[in-house]
Amino acid sequence: MNYYLSHLKHDIPASIVVFLVALPLCLGIALASGAPLFSGLIAGFVGGIFISWASGSQLSVSGPAAGLTVIVLNAIEQLGSFSGFLTSLVLAGILQFALGYFKAGIIGAFFPASVIRGMLAAIGLILIIKQFPHAVGYEISFEGDESYMQETATSSFQELISSFGSVSPGATVVTGVAILILILWETSLFKRFSLLRLIPGPLIVVSWGILYNAVAQKFAPAWAITGKHLVSLPVPENTHEFFNNFSFPDFSFLNNPQVYIAAVTIAIIASLETLLSLEAVDKLDPLKRIAPTNRELKAQGVGNLISGLIGGLPITAVIVRSSANINAGGQTKVSSFLHGILLLLSVMFFAQFLNKIPLACLAAILLQTGYKLAKPKLFMEFYRKGWNQFIPFAATIIAILISDLLQGILIGIGVGLYFVIRANYHAAITMTRKKNHYLLSLNKDVSFLNKALLRKFLSQINANSTVLIDTSNTQFIDHDILETIEDFLQGAHEDNITVEIRGDLHGKQEIQSQAA
Repeated sequence: MNYYLSHLKHDIPASIVVFLVALPLCLGIALASGAPLFSGLIAGFVGGIFISWASGSQLSVSGPAAGLTVIVLNAIEQLGSFSGFLTSLVLAGILQFALGYFKAGIIGAFFPASVIRGMLAAIGLILIIKQFPHAVGYEISFEGDESYMQETATSSFQELISSFGSVSPGATVVTGVAILILILWETSLFKRFSLLRLIPGPLIVVSWGILYNAVAQKFAPAWAITGKHLVSLPVPENTHEFFNNFSFPDFSFLNNPQVYIAAVTIAIIASLETLLSLEAVDKLDPLKRIAPTNRELKAQGVGNLISGLIGGLPITAVIVRSSANINAGGQTKVSSFLHGILLLLSVMFFAQFLNKIPLACLAAILLQTGYKLAKPKLFMEFYRKGWNQFIPFAATIIAILISDLLQGILIGIGVGLYFVIRANYHAAITMTRKKNHYLLSLNKDVSFLNKALLRKFLSQINANSTVLIDTSNTQFIDHDILETIEDFLQGAHEDNITVEIRGDLHGKQEIQSQAA
């Protein structure tokens, strides 16, 4: 407990930032999913209040994710009922918990670093592309605010281009000053003052936006920000009306096979997105803490079970909110928990006040987050690492931008896997020559993939030579490799080639066979 209390001065400001980022996204994702707006808020505060403590991650923030909107929309349409969809979400939560219990979280360790960094950079670019229209007061589009869906990727670029011709002066002024505030707030000049360090920059940004709009509405209506570019929360008139916003699953849909299809789909996609986000958060964590993946799957399962039981959307660990948490100085899971409390309190008591916040303020916060995720410095860093790192990194970014998050990740992993195989292909067998003496080294595991390379090396050995085949460092030799070497040995005497073998050539294959 003392550990969490000692970091409150960092976690409280960070929780306010995450709350301000999460609030419009919860509403927007619900709208894009064809679900009640309140369901997005339910998922938001369930992710903060419950998953934060069940999770083993100190910095990850969970909530509704844009990557699941198409799945949710299709499931509601196929079942013909939101309450029927909630039944599938409850089952998905149980399935996710089972995946964690059976230690399926191990697959998170197999995502290449170049792909994870590419995913982060792509999300940063997506934030910039999607938030710029909000920043200049262009028509709102919620669908792709955190990640692309194939249906909205093209429209996102079109919307970005169109926004240049439809600039709202009021929103542009708010955004410009907001970005300036955020930049100045991180300078050493402002950090000298202990009082300013306690106040989060985004809170000043929001206060600036509300004050500006109040003044503009009174003295310069043409420069005021209109209602559709302000936060829009449902305002309950009383406690009874607040609780009426909750809905419950209809378990009679258990007889419908579509419920199980939707449940499996949600569980798999939500688990993959969570593991990807968790891996990314671990890389962004300044303290380099490693979150337990199996515990995270169990936590997400519990969260989705609760969300489904009270009328919420599917929940995943979300990299946008998590990175905003880290950038705002969050240190422990208290920041995620408090953001959930703030979401709950906001819809209960402060909806009418929050509806005064211009979306341009929130866009400025996300633009800064996007820039930090996709700094030009990051691209140069991977370029200097070489093509085997840069190409998977760039391929992941491009694939996500033209398709969606999961497809882009799979493409990036495929490209990364090619370079891994290519590197192992060349490293498994090496050959050196000194006059008419050859050293053919088989290193570690040599599989059938190296058969062509071995044949190439053997064909380069001249007649009247001496060859040493060294297998002392090899753990396993594939049968195809053994057969190729044996064929070479049988024909070596015809070219007066003397062959010496160091190590147990056949024993490597036998040991592997026994182990299998």
